[in-house]
Amino acid sequence: MNVRLLLLIFQYSILHSFVISYGFCFSKIKYMPKILRIINRFNLGGPTYNAAYLTKYLAPEFETLLIGGMKDETEGSSEFILKDMGVDYKILPRMKRFINPFNDLTAYYEIKKVIHDFKPDIVHTHAAKAGALGRQAAAACKVPVIVHTYHGHVFHSYFGNFKTSVYKAIERNLAKKSSAIVAISEKQKRELVDEHKITANAKVHVVPLGFDLNRFQENIEEKRKNFRLKYDLKDDELSVGIVGRLAPVKNHSLFLEAIKFLKENSSKKIRAFIIGDGEERAFLEARVNHLGLSEVITFTSWIQDIATAYPGLDIVCLTSFNEGTPVSLIEAQASNKAIVSTCVGGIENVVVPGKTALLSEVSEKDIFFKNLLLLAENDDLRRMFSLNGWNYVKEKYHFTRLIINLSALYRVLLK
Repeated sequence: MNVRLLLLIFQYSILHSFVISYGFCFSKIKYMPKILRIINRFNLGGPTYNAAYLTKYLAPEFETLLIGGMKDETEGSSEFILKDMGVDYKILPRMKRFINPFNDLTAYYEIKKVIHDFKPDIVHTHAAKAGALGRQAAAACKVPVIVHTYHGHVFHSYFGNFKTSVYKAIERNLAKKSSAIVAISEKQKRELVDEHKITANAKVHVVPLGFDLNRFQENIEEKRKNFRLKYDLKDDELSVGIVGRLAPVKNHSLFLEAIKFLKENSSKKIRAFIIGDGEERAFLEARVNHLGLSEVITFTSWIQDIATAYPGLDIVCLTSFNEGTPVSLIEAQASNKAIVSTCVGGIENVVVPGKTALLSEVSEKDIFFKNLLLLAENDDLRRMFSLNGWNYVKEKYHFTRLIINLSALYRVLLK
C-alpha cells in the first residue's frame, strides 16, 4: 500500500471520527433560500423602507439581494436609509421612472444577468416599473417563485382611458406570470380583483406595510422646538403640512385652496408647509403667488429625516386623487398628528375615520375645507385625534409584523 493511499485513509478516518463525534452531516445542512428583491428606484418613500427592513431582517432565514433603479433629479435619495441599516444594494442606472425603450430593454437584460449570477429561488418586485421588468426577466429565467407587491397602482387618475386600458392589459399578463400578488390593504385587494380585474382573488394576499415607528415618538418636544425655530413659527401660529411628491396625482392644488379658505375663515394665525419636491413645483409656486399665499406657505423641499418635521406641525393633510397606502399618514399618526384627507385608495384602512382623521371624497372640496377648519378651531378634538393615532399604528404597521407575514408567505410558495 503506497504512502498516498495511506494518507487518504488517515484523512478519511479523521473526517469520519469528526462526523460521528459532532453529528455533522452534509445532508442536514439547512438550505437558505435566496430572494432577489427589486424596487423601482431608491427615492424617499415607503418602498425603500420596506425593502430595507425585509432585506435586513429576513436573514438568516433567507438570503436577499436588493436592487433598484435611479431616482429622478427632483426626488430625494433614500440610499442613506440603506447605509444606516447596513443593507447592501445595487443600482441599475438604466432603470428609471419614465418609459424609455432603450433604457428599459437594457435594464431588463441587466436584471436577467443578476438572476443568472445570483440564482434566486424567489424574485419579489415592488411597484410598477420593477414589476414589469423584474417579473418578465424572472419568468424568462424560470425562477421558481415570482411575487409582486402593489404599493399603489395607475389604474385611475394618472392617464387617459386608452393608456390606462393598455396598462391594465399589461398588468393582467404580468399577473399570470406571478406566483402571488401582495396588496397592501383590503381596499387595494378589492380594486385589483373586483374593480380592475387584474387577477383572481386566490392569488392576492394582503400584507400591510411595516416601518420602525418608534423613532417618531422620540424627542418629540425637542424636534417640535427645532422645526418651529428653523421656520420662525410663533407659539400662536397653527401649522398645517402636506408630505409627498409634487406630482399631478397628489392634487396639491386642493391643499392650496384649503389653506386659502383656512386663512380667510379661521380665528387662528395659519402657516402651511409643503414638504417634498417634483415636477409640479414651479406650477405650485406660481399658484401660491396667484392666491396671495406667499407669506403663509413654505416649500421645504425634501426633508431627509422626516421624523424631525412632523412634530412641528399641528395638522397633516393629504389631497391625492389616488393612493395605495400613504406612508405620510402612517408617519403622521405615529407622530401624534391629526389628519384631514381625501378618501381614496387604501386610506380608509390606514386611518380611523372620525378618530384619527376626517375624510372626504375628492369631489367634496367644501367638506375638505370644513374638516380642516374644524380641526384648526377645535383644540380638544385635535388633541384627541393625536392621541388615538399612535395607539392605532404602533402594532398594525410595525416592521416585525411585515417580516412574519412575508416569511410565512414565502415558505408556502416554496413548497
